[in-house]
Amino acid sequence: MKFSVCIEMIFNELPFYDRFAAVKNAGIDTAEIWGWAHRDVCEMKQAIDYSGVLLSSMCVDSKDKAVSDRYKKNSIVTDGSEGIFCEIVHHSAEAAKRLGVKNLIVTTGQENENISRERQQENIISALLAAAPIFEANGLTAVIEPLNTLIDHKGYYLSTSRQAADIITEVSSKNVKMLFDVYHQQITEGNVINNIKKYIDLIGHFHIADNPGRHEPGTGELNYSSIFNAIAKTGYDGYIGLEFSPTIDNTKALAELQKL
Repeated sequence: MKFSVCIEMIFNELPFYDRFAAVKNAGIDTAEIWGWAHRDVCEMKQAIDYSGVLLSSMCVDSKDKAVSDRYKKNSIVTDGSEGIFCEIVHHSAEAAKRLGVKNLIVTTGQENENISRERQQENIISALLAAAPIFEANGLTAVIEPLNTLIDHKGYYLSTSRQAADIITEVSSKNVKMLFDVYHQQITEGNVINNIKKYIDLIGHFHIADNPGRHEPGTGELNYSSIFNAIAKTGYDGYIGLEFSPTIDNTKALAELQKL
């Protein structure tokens, strides 16, 4: 398994730019983040280079506050969101190039009660179709993420792996894939291993945490030895993002995980 440590949740007791070295010292070569736009890209690049880690993924955004605010107000479920989405992707692609990132995380935003779910899905597809050439030209993969709406993200539009797969199939670009978050999908739909096998060709990134609590594997109901074994058997060679809040020492949690 190629692990990627989410430093928004792990080592978050350290100053942000020190977390990259902490990942390397824990024996893992790759980190990932959520937001980049509110951080100093030059300083982040220096911290990445100094530590010797790679950065696997980050969310789309812009340092231009006006652009970022427009995007947050007009998420891709909204009518006519293609323009602002392409703009945000352009800005993110530039930052990704500087930071060596290959995966850009895309969330759909909250469900819009003023238009039908069918139309919201059409809007998502249109936005991704418009931006697909940007991802392709820059060698980037957009990973769209279903989230659970029961506990953590009430009102979010996209919750199931099946619907994400339908969207990705419609867009039909090798640079638009799914972020399969095992924690979220356990809460939303269960049947985790079968769904991983079913959609593996559409999956570009994984996130993991145990349930309940979103803590490290071994604290809840998920059998991660079996899940990792199932992923390995598919031939998946991308990253598995460790996006959990440890209940024990961060380095010890990562060491225990690598034994699975």
